[in-house]
Amino acid sequence: MQNIAVKTVTSDVLKSWLHDGSEIALLDVREHGEYGEAHLFYVVSTPYSKLEAEATRMVKRKNVRIVLVDEDGGLLAQNAAQKLIAQSYESIHILDGGVQGWKKAGYELFAGVNLPSKTFGELAEHVFDTPRITALELNEKIQRGDDLIVLDGRPFTEFKKMSIPTAICCPNGELPLRIDDLISSDETTIVINCAGRTRSIIGAQTLINLGIKNKVIALENGTQGWYLADLQLDHGKTKRHSLDIDPATLKNKQQRAQALAKKHHVSTVDIQTVNQWLKETNRTTFLCDVRTPEEFAQGSLPGAQNTPGGQLVQATDQYVAVKGARLVVFDSEGVRAPAMASWLAMLGWEVVVLENALSDPSFIKDPGQAAPGITIEKISTTEVKKAIDTDALLLDVRPSMKYREAHVEQAHWTTRSKLEKVLNAKVPASVILFADDLVVAKLFAMDLQSAGVNKILLNMDTVTQWQAEGLRVVDTPEIPADKDCIDYLFFVHDRHDGNKAAARQYLAWEMNLLAQIDDQERNSFKLPDLHAH
Repeated sequence: MQNIAVKTVTSDVLKSWLHDGSEIALLDVREHGEYGEAHLFYVVSTPYSKLEAEATRMVKRKNVRIVLVDEDGGLLAQNAAQKLIAQSYESIHILDGGVQGWKKAGYELFAGVNLPSKTFGELAEHVFDTPRITALELNEKIQRGDDLIVLDGRPFTEFKKMSIPTAICCPNGELPLRIDDLISSDETTIVINCAGRTRSIIGAQTLINLGIKNKVIALENGTQGWYLADLQLDHGKTKRHSLDIDPATLKNKQQRAQALAKKHHVSTVDIQTVNQWLKETNRTTFLCDVRTPEEFAQGSLPGAQNTPGGQLVQATDQYVAVKGARLVVFDSEGVRAPAMASWLAMLGWEVVVLENALSDPSFIKDPGQAAPGITIEKISTTEVKKAIDTDALLLDVRPSMKYREAHVEQAHWTTRSKLEKVLNAKVPASVILFADDLVVAKLFAMDLQSAGVNKILLNMDTVTQWQAEGLRVVDTPEIPADKDCIDYLFFVHDRHDGNKAAARQYLAWEMNLLAQIDDQERNSFKLPDLHAH
């Protein structure tokens, strides 16, 4: 391992670094539930349980400035620093005092997720004065049979969980390409919805910014607003936009999207330029394929991430952890990438569109990425049954809520950061891991191996398979206790599961974001001044 000193950095110095124009990766290494309760505005959630994998994906340059944040600047951040040093990262700092130190220094902490994108959505609604409609008003229009179409701007997986009656799934990033095929008349009113607020606003405003002739409105508070108005949501619906592209209408769509990109000073580049950028050692470049997951699975550019356009705007921090990095967005047809680039420019990113990205088949390859960590021997449920009678330690590293719902009776739930506590100074001869995420399992196994465990076995079977093989499966709704479910952010998730108080709390949180940010955070966005002339 490299002998690299890990320095601490004060809150005041970190605050200045965040606005000095140079690249910085600010990483919160607590588990997602802890992060979601209180964190810094620009921090990116990279839970310790999958730290190396997330760093590899989202912190491309090994010599970029990195600041690690935990609760108190203690052991978790120090352990995370050592993991990153082992990955050859060179410039690692720990925030002195962690989030508690940041708060003591007088700086704001935020709850929730995807902070910059969510705050930007609220600001965009103010700046553009995006038209909106309440759930009750929309329901009346639907009941009357008005000439309207409801388009859900979320990914298909979210749409299937719950949707507005009559809605069609068309994620925001697909709207510039698909809208003309979904409506047959300029008189049809277009309503865009999401689960809360941001994607309704951004989706509706995307169509308005593109110059669509139809009346376009955002559903206020999305599916949550619908539910809070005591209206019935649909579940399990599968109606979605076509995945085909009509060549006859393509030129018009390209001109429309490219004009919007130009308006926001987004330039286009060729693959040779991008290849030069990717070799730079003093600048980070991210390749962002904004097409659908289905298209991406067919192949993409080497090193590209699938960042469906709407999600890249909605949750940039789930794909890019380097503030100040350069984003290269691309698609296969020249419509989706320029339209989404307009929003990324307004979010304050340096963004360019890669022209003809996928026209040369020599660049296209399988985008699958190997999970870091050691190779673990898989074990079938039948073999688990036999091994239970031995002195093997059974550990369940699936999400805490899945453990509560159903787990093998003898298995203990834990996360990577709690490993020392679980082992309690006794090193078992063998450990059986139950996991549903190979990355989490591999990194956990790596730590077990370092702790001296000689035999590590992995079972990734389903609850149904366990039961079919006669394993005793139990549910424990109270175990782990809420305080121990550090991977689960209750108020963000419970709003979709029949909890009206959680839905109200979430919407209030979202609408209050603008009141929480400071001038530097607000000024980092590049929204147009519509009242300047």
